[in-house]
Amino acid sequence: MKTSLNLDISYDQVLFLVKQLPNKEKLKLSKELEKEGIHSKLTKILSTFKTNQLSLATINKEVEIVRQQIYESQKS
Repeated sequence: MKTSLNLDISYDQVLFLVKQLPNKEKLKLSKELEKEGIHSKLTKILSTFKTNQLSLATINKEVEIVRQQIYESQKS
């Protein structure tokens, strides 16, 4: 049986509770919060760059242009 509980608590109340945790538990909590933050940031970054307008052919064409520019600048 699973029971759900909703609490309306403030940031200060959460902070008070966290400060009472042993250091090992604080570190564990910190790592979980960091993972959540990193996941959120990564998702945002990836969604920013996601596009349907960029094809592999377009990428390859741009790569070849840059390679040619580098090759020509090294010849001089």
